[in-house]
Amino acid sequence: MSQRLENRLRKRVAQAIHDFSMIEEGDRILVALSGGKDSYTLLELLRQLQIRAPIRFELLAVHLDQKQPGFPTAVLTEYLAHANIPHAIIEQDTFRVVARVIPEGSNRCGLCSRLRRGALYEWARRHGYDKIALGHHQDDLLETFFLNLFHGGRVATMPPKLLSDDGSIIVIRPLAYCEEHDIARYARSRAFPVIPCKVCGSQDRLERVAMKRMIDNWRRENPERISSIATALQHVSPSHLLDRTIWDFAGLRSKEPVCTGEDRVTRETEIRSVPAAEWRETV
Repeated sequence: MSQRLENRLRKRVAQAIHDFSMIEEGDRILVALSGGKDSYTLLELLRQLQIRAPIRFELLAVHLDQKQPGFPTAVLTEYLAHANIPHAIIEQDTFRVVARVIPEGSNRCGLCSRLRRGALYEWARRHGYDKIALGHHQDDLLETFFLNLFHGGRVATMPPKLLSDDGSIIVIRPLAYCEEHDIARYARSRAFPVIPCKVCGSQDRLERVAMKRMIDNWRRENPERISSIATALQHVSPSHLLDRTIWDFAGLRSKEPVCTGEDRVTRETEIRSVPAAEWRETV
């Protein structure tokens, strides 16, 4: 394994944790372990940082057994036990719920993720864990951004730190600065027992896959383009967008008057005499 790769990933995780204040003294963090390369990498890097960190925090690897037929849960438990990693297995038959509600061949990811997240939230609350760490990386954030842009009509992505609706759980994404191809190389070098997800069964038809291909093509053509887009997500200019809920366009007034004297008074009177709502009637 390349030590440089591990150091780079660990440094980026530490930077994300610092930038977004993800982990604090005394935190009890549930690390969601799906069996994929991302969650294995997240767990390993957090364990390394736990040893080096200037603060104390607790980690618990938790896997949600969704009762997917043929899923080798024993592979996970054996790995965790052999590595002496504190862990817990939650059993909840979300697979049957998803299969009943959404026909085979359709996109099941949305419902599956909601049920999985709900189960993790409930378990974390019941056992006194205040944060849940998920393995979403930079590519996931970019794919979500473009999905929302192209299909959702909004500018949004997965936030690196999110408060649950009821205010009881904070979700963190420490891999937010890590690229997927680096994570894949790292997972192979560590020989993690990766288990592919087969719940959806129709991954090739998902819009997210199209976003992934688009981003991969851009990365091959010009790697700097992806870096620039990722940086742009951290440098938003509300005054240069069109969202009236985050920028007061109606309240904008020039500091230096264009006109003076009587002309200025007349001009201001003309502007204020036509309420914004009435402009719609002139169309």
